[in-house]
Amino acid sequence: MVGKRGRVIGRIAPGIVGEVMLPVRGATEAFYAYPATDEVIEVGTPVVVVEFDPPRTVYVARAF
Repeated sequence: MVGKRGRVIGRIAPGIVGEVMLPVRGATEAFYAYPATDEVIEVGTPVVVVEFDPPRTVYVARAF
């Protein structure tokens, strides 16, 4: 999961669980997401997974 790129579908902010869509197993699935740093990431922003907490939680940063 680390290194996968996706898109925010639910606002992510410190202390707030957001949601991202990531390509997995030949499809796109939703995962709960937290910011990897203290930043707010708005809906539609491309992100990259920096940490994975199974089964469905990821920590993400903005993708450039």
